[in-house]
Amino acid sequence: MQDKSKKITLKHSYLTAILVCAVTALAATPLRHFLDLANIVMLFLLVVFLIALKLGRGPAVMSAFLAVALFDFFFVPPRLSFAVNDVQYLVTFTVMLAVGLATAHLAATLHMQAEDALERERNTHRLYELARDLAGTATQEQVAQVLVLYMSGSAHSATLHLLDVDGELPSLGHQVALASLAYMAIKQGSLIDTSQLSVVGGHTLILPLKSPSEVRGVMVVETNASSIKASNNIDKKQFEAVANLTAIAIERLHYVEVAQQTQLEASAERLRSSVLSALSHDLRTPLTGLVGMADVLALAAEPQLENVYNAATSIRDQARAMNNLLDNLLDMARLHAGKVELRKDWQLFEDVIGSSIKLLKSALSQHPVKVVLAPDLPLVEFDDVLLERVLCNLLENAAKYSAVGAPIEVRGFVEGEFACVAVSDHGQGLPVDQIESLFTMFSRGKSESSTIGVGLGLAICRAIVEAHGGKIKASNCEGGGACVTFWLPLGNPPCVDSEQ
Repeated sequence: MQDKSKKITLKHSYLTAILVCAVTALAATPLRHFLDLANIVMLFLLVVFLIALKLGRGPAVMSAFLAVALFDFFFVPPRLSFAVNDVQYLVTFTVMLAVGLATAHLAATLHMQAEDALERERNTHRLYELARDLAGTATQEQVAQVLVLYMSGSAHSATLHLLDVDGELPSLGHQVALASLAYMAIKQGSLIDTSQLSVVGGHTLILPLKSPSEVRGVMVVETNASSIKASNNIDKKQFEAVANLTAIAIERLHYVEVAQQTQLEASAERLRSSVLSALSHDLRTPLTGLVGMADVLALAAEPQLENVYNAATSIRDQARAMNNLLDNLLDMARLHAGKVELRKDWQLFEDVIGSSIKLLKSALSQHPVKVVLAPDLPLVEFDDVLLERVLCNLLENAAKYSAVGAPIEVRGFVEGEFACVAVSDHGQGLPVDQIESLFTMFSRGKSESSTIGVGLGLAICRAIVEAHGGKIKASNCEGGGACVTFWLPLGNPPCVDSEQ
């Protein structure tokens, strides 16, 4: 129907041009007694110019030839004949035809440029409205609806196919050929036109949704079956602009979602730290009293009352264990709240290692501890109280998860620009798939374990080491067991004069 209407319009244009030329000839005939032939030529050239400006190049070219013929037939003697007595009129015909054709070409070109400018203005206005509508979207479904509204009224339709977290296009799972072309467009980062391919059929454009950071998916533009010929004039630049605006809108939604998730996690973390801090403060006082009363009860028990003595010591040990858990909770809350100030000084690793082993004398009583320090280990700047907590947690974990009598090794050495301490045991080792997650809060190798703990030790170690500008890592030893190593920057230690 569209092609038929175009043919009818074109036919009307030619008929109009013929009619205008004929009317001009009839109107100029009575004027031949008053006007020179040169002026009558100007009238025909004016008509050719107006036809070119209003009806286009084709009718204008035809009217140029028709104007020459009408001028020759009606005005050049002998009149009402195409014969020419004066050869000079041939020059007039040639110049008239050349000027008419040039005028037709220039006027038609000007008309086409004006139409192109108007079309570009309309497209720019539509793109502006699309950008405005996309800026107000809150979900990907709304983005798709805005795109459908933009395509309504045209011969094209567009659908969005977005990549999931695995880099797949689930919405194209049942269209194998189209999915292959979509992955190709994503990989190449450029438009794919299927008009020359018989795989998909019809006229389809596949445009990657390229955002400033990455490709988010593809936009598939299809031409309606009743308008296949209209697809030959597809403005690919226009659709690329639409795809870019859509990609930016989708990326904006992605980062909005990430920001919301981050805000929720930060709020949850602050709430959890506040709860931990409150519980630690509220429970520490009764636990301290419980430990003291258990000690008094154990000391006051008579030698023959072994049951009372054993019960009192058991209560005391469990209360101390709970007190250590509360210390860890309070430390974690303080570290996350940023209320811990480092009091760093240049010290030796052997001092803090020795004090940590002494503090855990009872916990390490059934595990021989071997300490090996490199002779070139220099002074390192750290907070001895916090680093002592790190070593106590690592040594306590090594004792917890090792069999009775299994040795524990502590090594100090220099690696590059870092001073390192590694604590290894001979236990069952760490689950390979959970090594990294062990450094998060409330994470343990086994969700259900008879070993006392809530999974805060390694999280506290990581927070303290990273506060010193270092790093910590866990791994499994080749001969069995686990090894946790932390690195602290060497810095520029002060010069120490050797003893004479």
